[in-house]
Amino acid sequence: MIKLYDFALSGHAHKVRMMLGFLGLAYESHEVDLAGGEQRSSAFSRLNPFQHVPVLVDDGLVVRDSNAIIAYLARKYGPEWYPADAESVAAIQEWLAIATKELFEGPAAARMVTLFGAAFDHDNAIAKGHALLTRIEKHLHKRDWIAVQHVSIADIALYSYIAHAPEGGVSLSNYPRIRAWLGRIEDLPYFVGMTRSAEFTKQQN
Repeated sequence: MIKLYDFALSGHAHKVRMMLGFLGLAYESHEVDLAGGEQRSSAFSRLNPFQHVPVLVDDGLVVRDSNAIIAYLARKYGPEWYPADAESVAAIQEWLAIATKELFEGPAAARMVTLFGAAFDHDNAIAKGHALLTRIEKHLHKRDWIAVQHVSIADIALYSYIAHAPEGGVSLSNYPRIRAWLGRIEDLPYFVGMTRSAEFTKQQN
């Protein structure tokens, strides 16, 4: 059985849970105790020397990095999520790269400040978040999906930290196309949501 080393509030881990859900794959989840330092243990370090989640183990194969994991799962279990033609691969890879840089430096970093006290410049992260969202809002003009003409792993790679950007102080109120795109993903069969942080929920009430 597939095993996922997980953390409930991690957007990186959440996109793997989403991919597993969309593909209808059963798996065993192990919640890594990040606060307790389990990621630095010798056992976990053997799985991932970089000491971060998520990590996926499938039939003895260890896959690290969330984008690598969703690409692996798509190619093995649902290739329609990651088409193999050159044009589609290029388009998807562009957005996977954005997920590792612009998305991380913007909405993800802002959220890490508010939820986990990360030592990032919060105002700068918020500004970068809005710069990215403005570009994506424009990109979604007359199109439903990020990279190709149907949902793909590019949409999965971007979803979690954009959907939860308000937890970091990055409002989505000025981005109607992005909100509609998020809704299309959430309306897909077997969508798996991510629990919002208790602190954010308390602030909203």
